[in-house]
Amino acid sequence: MQLDLLPPQDRGQVHSVFVVVPRFNLTTLITMIETMRIGNYLSSERLFSWEVTSFDGLNLGASNGVRVHLDVEPDQTAPADQVFVLASWGGEHYQNKALASWLRKRARQGERICAVELGCYLVARAGLMDGKEATTHWSWINGFQEKFDQISVVEQLFTIDGRILTCAGGMAGVDLMLRLIEQSHGAGFSGEIADQMLHNPIRKGSSSQRRTMGRGTESILPLVRQAMTLIERNIEEPLTVPQIAAALDVSQRQLERQFKKHVGCTVVQFGLLRRLQNARVLLIATELSVREIATASGFNTLSHFSYSFSKFFGRRPSDYREAWPSNEAAPTWPGTLSDFLHAINSGDKRSKAPLAPREGH
Repeated sequence: MQLDLLPPQDRGQVHSVFVVVPRFNLTTLITMIETMRIGNYLSSERLFSWEVTSFDGLNLGASNGVRVHLDVEPDQTAPADQVFVLASWGGEHYQNKALASWLRKRARQGERICAVELGCYLVARAGLMDGKEATTHWSWINGFQEKFDQISVVEQLFTIDGRILTCAGGMAGVDLMLRLIEQSHGAGFSGEIADQMLHNPIRKGSSSQRRTMGRGTESILPLVRQAMTLIERNIEEPLTVPQIAAALDVSQRQLERQFKKHVGCTVVQFGLLRRLQNARVLLIATELSVREIATASGFNTLSHFSYSFSKFFGRRPSDYREAWPSNEAAPTWPGTLSDFLHAINSGDKRSKAPLAPREGH
């Protein structure tokens, strides 16, 4: 399948340039463009225009395999009000000096630069995000922060720090576009676009990226959600169950009972899952050694980490790093809570999920 992303023929009042790299997220690109297209649809005049370009040719494959025919070479793009840099799989390792130079030039010209999803790596490598507040998709936040400690990374939908913007990707791109349209054309017009897109309520940039934590929203008590948050904020130095209970001012028995009831696994099991997921991201997003990653993910020994990782993901940590993403036609995000719970509840001995720690934490 191939898409032709043709721009409007006439220049709008607000012009955007989208820069994509191989395996970009097509959903993010399409929904961000659609937000502007619907704005034009609702207006008696063309308010928005856009171009899509790449430094990797004008026929590019998205992460879902769809081939996309782009509009124009980078050096032929028109001056823009805002430049969006989109990257997904492999973006954490993408390097292109020409792109970095081009971004710095556009920034010097006063154009806003927005890093979307793993586009944050590209904009950061261009030196445009130092000292800024930024976000990316929640599953990559720890890896990005480890790589760029001079950037203040927060888990939210999008950030606007001067003329540098960042966005978590996915449907957060719609919220960002609606916010930018609100700035340029008013809240009323932005709200009409949201109504047309059935995208209500419009979320603030500071809104949380995640709500369900792998379970139905309605089933999670505030107590359990707070416990999950504490676990995720203390990956490198995991809290014990008594410490979590004390922090939440409940008994250990009450915490364990409610956690098991609403999540489906124990507090310790959930903590192990999150630490393994963190290690998986660090393996593919950083150059840290396997031993350093084990420590950063809260494991006391390398042997415990390697055992748990191999049982859960089906391959050794070093093998996993080598396979991502170029050697996988369709990389996957393993280690979901639902898979973890299925392994626990089914008692399937063939499952690769470790159901409890062997040693250490």
